[in-house]
This record gives sequence, structure tokens and C-alpha cells, in this order.
Amino acid sequence: MNFSGKRVLFLGAHPDDIELGCGALLHHIVGQTDVLCVTLSDNQTNPDLKNVLDEHYKSMSVLGVSKDKIVFGPFTTRVFPNARQDILEYFLKLRQEFNPDLIFTHSKQDVHQDHNTMTDEALRAFRGITVLGFDVVRSSYGFFPHFLVEVSEEDVNKKVEALSQYETYRDRYYFNSELTRSIMVRHGALAERPFAEGFDILRIVGKFGD
Repeated sequence: MNFSGKRVLFLGAHPDDIELGCGALLHHIVGQTDVLCVTLSDNQTNPDLKNVLDEHYKSMSVLGVSKDKIVFGPFTTRVFPNARQDILEYFLKLRQEFNPDLIFTHSKQDVHQDHNTMTDEALRAFRGITVLGFDVVRSSYGFFPHFLVEVSEEDVNKKVEALSQYETYRDRYYFNSELTRSIMVRHGALAERPFAEGFDILRIVGKFGD
């Protein structure tokens, strides 16, 4: 699959999800694609997370994503199931405005209620468009990547650097740089490449060319 020149939409439920799930891929393609990174909740109702908004912007900047390509939705963390119809309508509006060729969102193997709800609604809103699911290791069970994308060592290092911007989560095990790198080494092994990021296939829409 060639990402060059495509409009690629990255969807995360909370700040940090996109970077955790596919930060290396994002860094790899940002200079050759039209990307938009949409996070549905800014987590600002939690006073312990008051810094994550700024940390997200810093993290995305490390990956090469400018502020005008970052959007936050109006939804409240942990209660996405109660806003299912509103999320669907938000995505339908996003589809009309951005018209993506390819979408990355949470894996269907993710048990977090917010992650699971937004993936269900993304599949409804973006019918007829390829959708791939990324893994957020702390809340995915049974995830196995059937779609592997090679990334460079620079991309790997930038993902690690991007995640290091989250001072709020510095002590969380899933922000450990060795874990982050080991996941990309494992996915690389599956692809017979040095490093890769892995996704599950939620829907692929393709055609045979001439």
C-alpha cells in the first residue's frame, strides 16, 4: 500500500493514543501525505491531567505534525458509549470536510469503552474507506497485526521521543521506551524487517490497477 499523496485520518480517543498506537508510522508518512489527527476527548475534566493537552501538542510536534493538523473533539472521557450517536454525527461531518482515503483508529481488540465505541462508529461513518486498527498495549487483548508497515530506526526514535513529552505519564509502564521499541522490533520480525508498526484489518477497500 502506497501512502504517498493520500489523505490519512488518525483517530484517537484520548491524548497519547495516536502516538502510542502509530507514532512511528505517523512520523514516517507525515511529509508525503495530508494527515489529520483527531482526538475525541482532551481529558481536561480530570484535574490530574491538566497538562496532557500541551504535552500532546509537544509530542505531535516531535513527530512532525503541525498544530493546524491536530483537532480535539468535545467528548468526555469514559462515557463515550453514552454519546454514540453524537460521535457518529461528528465523524460524518469529519468525513465530509476532510474526505480521507485511509483511516487509522483503535483496534477492535481494545476493551476500553471509549476506544471500542469510537471504532464502531468510525466503521459506520466511514463506509467504503479502508480502516486499520492500532494497538494501545494497556487495553488490547488478543491483538495480532495482520497489516505490517515498515518504519525506520529514526521513526522508532522519534516515537520514543514523542512519548517522552508526556511528563504526566512518565511512570506508566506502557510509556517505557524499551517496551515501545520492543513492540516495533517484534512487528518488524513478523514483517522480516528491522522495525515495523502493526495493525489489524478492520476494512480494506482496494482495486486492481492496470
